[in-house]
Amino acid sequence: GALSMWGDRMWHFAISVFLIELYGRNLLLTAVFGLVVAGSVLLLGALIGDWVDRNPRNKVAHASLFIQNISVTVCSIVLMLVFSYKHRIEQIWDGWLTVVCYTVVIILADVANLASTALTIAIQRDWIVVITGYNRGHLAGMNATMRRIDQVTNILAPLAVGQVMTLASNVVGCGFILGWNLVSLIVEFIFLSRVYRIVPALSIKPPAEEVDQLHHANIKREPSSPTEDNCSMSLHLKEITNLPLCFQRFRWLLSTCKDGWRAYYRQPVFLAGMGLAFLYTTVLGFDCITTGYAYTQGISGSLLSVLMGVSAITGLMGTVMFTKLRKAYGLVNTGIISSCLHLGCLLLCVCSVFAPGSPMDLSLLMPYINTNSSEVGGMASQRQKHTYPLRVGNNQPLLPDRSSIHWTNNTVLFDNVPSGTAPESYISIILLFLGVITARIGLWSFDLTVTQLLQENICESERGVVNGVQSSMNYLMDLLHFIMVISAPQPQHFGILVIISVLFITTGHTMYFLYARKMLVIRPLGNIPGCPKRIVKGT
Repeated sequence: GALSMWGDRMWHFAISVFLIELYGRNLLLTAVFGLVVAGSVLLLGALIGDWVDRNPRNKVAHASLFIQNISVTVCSIVLMLVFSYKHRIEQIWDGWLTVVCYTVVIILADVANLASTALTIAIQRDWIVVITGYNRGHLAGMNATMRRIDQVTNILAPLAVGQVMTLASNVVGCGFILGWNLVSLIVEFIFLSRVYRIVPALSIKPPAEEVDQLHHANIKREPSSPTEDNCSMSLHLKEITNLPLCFQRFRWLLSTCKDGWRAYYRQPVFLAGMGLAFLYTTVLGFDCITTGYAYTQGISGSLLSVLMGVSAITGLMGTVMFTKLRKAYGLVNTGIISSCLHLGCLLLCVCSVFAPGSPMDLSLLMPYINTNSSEVGGMASQRQKHTYPLRVGNNQPLLPDRSSIHWTNNTVLFDNVPSGTAPESYISIILLFLGVITARIGLWSFDLTVTQLLQENICESERGVVNGVQSSMNYLMDLLHFIMVISAPQPQHFGILVIISVLFITTGHTMYFLYARKMLVIRPLGNIPGCPKRIVKGT
């Protein structure tokens, strides 16, 4: 898990920087890549999960690992060639070869992300449950450990590859990632094979055909005569066989997606999963949006790096709190406590919107009233308050030279902060980051709670497809938060985005409260319908 997460974090950071460098230090390719990745998981999440369910565990893990690492390796080779011979490539086919190279890079990176999604579903949502022997206490500890590894690698891996890229070059950075993936592929393959042999239960998996028969047998049908049933069945089979092969496969794919979303909807933890997905529609995290806003408010890159480190520590505190709360109060109550803590800390972010130093200007949402030039000039001067002027010529790059860039986890920060643009007060930005950092404790504890609820309450035969749909929902809500930013991109709009984010998060936690109320009333939970009875050991 540590090797896989390290490689993922390192690659996700590097590919974003590589795409910026390739396209004249413009954010267009990065935006296209983000859209392609989110859209592909949104559309194919159910199919990926169904593939995980229908195949043996060792084949799924090995195939996903192989596809992911080979895709990253080939993509690194293409990037090395493009960086080394960029001027020659731009002269071939009137520059169209460059477009082909960009397309190949994005496609390979997207394939690697899809394979990484499949591997995450297989290992962190299925293997872990079987390895812990369905012991809830051990499962909670394993989930917390995996999340701690993820938090640590989230900080260290981008810093490692960033130092290589800064001290050497992009070509050397590509070579470093290439070598890492080849070595990691061999080591991870050996480790996965070893774990599969050590735990015999991993080789036992219910066949998909029996699950399908059980599912169809449970569907309530209206009474009809045997003749009508046989006639309708023969017509349906004839309709399918008359279709061309490509249309048959397309129809099967659509049917699989539809069945996957239906399976997700009928799960007892549906509301809890939806609540977790709603938490993705937020600007209150250490991504490029929040750190970019902090930059416009006079926060330096070095201070932002320190704040990101502190947020990682609070995230680790959340994993520790999860294990202790789950042992003392139970899993469902742990989610309630974590939700309250998360929302309580985010109230500081809401207060920051109205605190001194906040650049929020509601007049930006009003239509322009061109009464006279003086009013327009006064309004324009007010709207430039607390923001940095952006002066970019036609041939001037959007980003400065790489020597003035600090490579950090999810964004590119600059040293050359314009002078004389500091806000009148830092109270607003202090409250914002105080809320974001402290909220990580409740956030990660809640995330672990829902993750374990999905592990415990989803039938083994549907674990893959349901978690695949959950990934699709997460990406869908994440897309919404980027659409929000596109609709309101100015720093003066950020306060509105904060309020909308808190509303989405409150909606998500409300969904979980409804789920918790239902589960606390109906106790004990009993067995999962359609799943074999298992003795759950531990607390």
